[in-house]
Amino acid sequence: MKVLLLNGSTRKNGCTYLALHEVEKTLQAEGIATELVQMGSVPIRDCIGCKHCADKDSCLFADDMVNDFIEKAKEADGFVFGSPVYYSHPSGQVLSLLDRVFYAGGAAFAHKPGAAVVTARRGGNSASLDVLNKYFTIAQMPIVSSTYWNMVYGPSPELVAQDEEGLQTMRNLGRNMAWLLNCIATGREQGVALPDIERTYRTNFNR
Repeated sequence: MKVLLLNGSTRKNGCTYLALHEVEKTLQAEGIATELVQMGSVPIRDCIGCKHCADKDSCLFADDMVNDFIEKAKEADGFVFGSPVYYSHPSGQVLSLLDRVFYAGGAAFAHKPGAAVVTARRGGNSASLDVLNKYFTIAQMPIVSSTYWNMVYGPSPELVAQDEEGLQTMRNLGRNMAWLLNCIATGREQGVALPDIERTYRTNFNR
């Protein structure tokens, strides 16, 4: 089993990385393989609604990491998305990535556990978690929780390292993710099938 972790920060070894790495170490200790993807500072295009992906599982634009991430997602069993908080919101870069990844490659995420991790100097964490969790709830993904909301505090990695409750929350998140992955694997071995999903009815034009 493998969990794909995404660092949505431009800083490779910043606060978000520290939180994700705490989750990653715990997953590895529980026998779960991991891969941590660093977004870095390479620009990510926004979705333009071209519908190229309507009959494909890839995005029209191949000059950034979106299609590579979709391919990685196909091989993953669970996900942890991390982001710093910008103006009480996840980073625009990570949202541009996730908008396109879920639109073009949503099938790679269905029925796989997901969790969001955010970090802020002081405020905006809860609002940012809410935004990221919505990707999971529209993609039929179980959301993995912890013993507090999945957040750490501090304007620098040195101060995040002092957030003992936040780091404990990351470790418990890793344990809960490993437990759920093992439960899913056991169910699969016992012949538990994925649920049948009804065709989507779009009701936004109802009168």
